[in-house]
Amino acid sequence: MQPIATDYLIIGSGAVGMAFADVLFHETQDRIVLVDRHAAPGGHWNDAYPFVRLHQPSAYYGVNSRALGGNATDAAGLNEGMHERATSAELVSYYGQVMQQMLASSRVRYFPMSDYAGDFASPHSFKSLLSGEVQSVSVRKKVVDTTFMQTEVPATHPPKYAVAPGVCCVPLNELTQTRQPPSGYVVVGAGKTGVDACLWLLEMGVPAEQICWIMPRDSWFLNRIKVQPGEEFFTQSYGAFAEQVEIVAQAQSVQDVFSQLEAKGQLLRIDPAVQPGMYHGATVSQPELELLRQIKNIVRLGRVLRLDKDQIVLERGRVASDADRLYVDCSASAINWRRPAPPVFAGNTITPQMVRALQPTFSAALIAHIEARFDSEAEKNKLCDLIPLQNKPVDYLAMMAATMANQYQWSKNEDIARWIAQ
Repeated sequence: MQPIATDYLIIGSGAVGMAFADVLFHETQDRIVLVDRHAAPGGHWNDAYPFVRLHQPSAYYGVNSRALGGNATDAAGLNEGMHERATSAELVSYYGQVMQQMLASSRVRYFPMSDYAGDFASPHSFKSLLSGEVQSVSVRKKVVDTTFMQTEVPATHPPKYAVAPGVCCVPLNELTQTRQPPSGYVVVGAGKTGVDACLWLLEMGVPAEQICWIMPRDSWFLNRIKVQPGEEFFTQSYGAFAEQVEIVAQAQSVQDVFSQLEAKGQLLRIDPAVQPGMYHGATVSQPELELLRQIKNIVRLGRVLRLDKDQIVLERGRVASDADRLYVDCSASAINWRRPAPPVFAGNTITPQMVRALQPTFSAALIAHIEARFDSEAEKNKLCDLIPLQNKPVDYLAMMAATMANQYQWSKNEDIARWIAQ
């Protein structure tokens, strides 16, 4: 079989892969091949639970050439008065439309249900997950690895703890399939997924007394009202960033930074009496926070080690339970925090990563623009200094420092400054 010839081979058609491909498609005449294990563009959104929404406004997501959503604000609910947040169904549909636009050109080819079989060094090949057929690819320029972050969702990653026979433990996707009320619900995980599970149960009318929330670490959350796009929020959003910079410059300690950010309404936490040990940049609204605070049965004994019929075994203790409870697993890590990060540009491989804090699609789009406009690998990596991944509160400081350093570098380059402004 003849190798497929292309300029760029992009591994993954999730949000990052699509953002990168979109810029190459519109700013160059290069040929592009996208390979993905999923049956449709959108990456992990194809596996997401049905009631998930972006935790940031839709305007911050999507690709550069096509707006995501209609720039509307929600008129009711827990996000009232703030910009819309796309559902998983909307995202999969959106990325399908973006892909169809690119496929209308002879410059783009897409191979879903296919697994890249190479090692990011020539020769390249991928294997069909349906037929087993192997196709080789001849790459003239570069391979783009958008799988580095290894996004996990509960539906595709089983629990890391033991579950005894007879105990019902389901991923969040299956929560909507409940047909018989259990004796109670146990939500395992304190990140965005755990928050979504608790909010959905409460909004569906489950009494807060019937929910037990396993919270290995409390989290700091961004106050969503402080990170809104649009002219009506311009002063508030940009003022919030300036306020963060001032607080960081004057604070005496990491704890002082977070105390001041909380006092200014920029950061929120579930329990004011518990010092959070986690910061992933997730957002909640004030109404969501008040609803979550109705849950009083919060277990703070570390991670779950084992679910037995009569007890939950955790790192620092045990909690009595019963066999009729429904355990909802929300423990999958969004990304791999411990994996060493390679440079974005390294020879014939591009590894898109975060170059602006908490904005993966903007980062991928900017990296693609820099690839299209600059020749020197050293210069490109200087313009794409990596934002450290956020896990603990102290990581916030490194994130802020790297973000400001990148912003400064971009502001000095007329081409990049113009591109960002547009």
